[in-house]
Amino acid sequence: MGDLTFFELLKVIVIGIIQGITEWLPISSTGHMILAEELLKLNVSDEFMEMFRVVIQFGSILAVVVLYFKKLNPFAPSKTQAEKRDTWTLWFKVLVGIIPAGVVGVLLDDWLDEHLYNYVTVAAALIVYGILFIVIEKRNKNRSLPTKILSELTYKKSLAIGAFQMLSLIPGTSRSGSTIIGASILGCERPVAAEFSFFMAIPVMLGASLLKLVKFGFDFTSTELIVMAVGVVTAFVVSIAAIKFLMDYIRKRDFSVFGWYRIVLGIIVLIWFAVRTFAA
Repeated sequence: MGDLTFFELLKVIVIGIIQGITEWLPISSTGHMILAEELLKLNVSDEFMEMFRVVIQFGSILAVVVLYFKKLNPFAPSKTQAEKRDTWTLWFKVLVGIIPAGVVGVLLDDWLDEHLYNYVTVAAALIVYGILFIVIEKRNKNRSLPTKILSELTYKKSLAIGAFQMLSLIPGTSRSGSTIIGASILGCERPVAAEFSFFMAIPVMLGASLLKLVKFGFDFTSTELIVMAVGVVTAFVVSIAAIKFLMDYIRKRDFSVFGWYRIVLGIIVLIWFAVRTFAA
């Protein structure tokens, strides 16, 4: 990679903004990143880009930790012993939930990158899960869902939600999207579904980032370090705003708008790459 120009830095910032917004909204960060990489090609190696598109998610993880630090901290001195036990229980449920995606992700990481990271898979996942969001919201309308707060989430239900999160290994699905869909089908209120998807993302994304870093090696040029730092910091700042927006939005409205957005984006991805392929 050559010297980092202002234009290259600007492209990194835009990619960080896209990551920060799309990681937490159930609209697929991969679907947007594949378009962003098409339009905003960074002057980096293919190996670095493969690692960067995962490691940039570290900024998004930090946003969850900062926003929910008290809720997630079992050592908070302001908490009672009962509250500390509840926090540990929440973490154990999160760990149970990430088992399916963690096991499959480690075993099939290279295969998934090689066979499924393409525009057809991404577009199909965007459209199919967009339709699911609309159908599930219509199904749940006016229904009383049994799981209204996180403490009512059982270990069995946590594992089942984790099985749905495993589907997010398919590019274009959306980690938060698949988790929220699964939680909604299993009877969780929207805020519970969204928050549990945030918390499950912490160990999953940390593990995925570490795996990519190990595979890439830790031999970075100074320019590559700047690219990573700018991308991660941008994703962190934007993620703070995106999470706050989503939690405020779903307390008043349903997820249907995200379903329609996914369908439109999936069609755009299909048309864009189909035209490019036939024009080549």
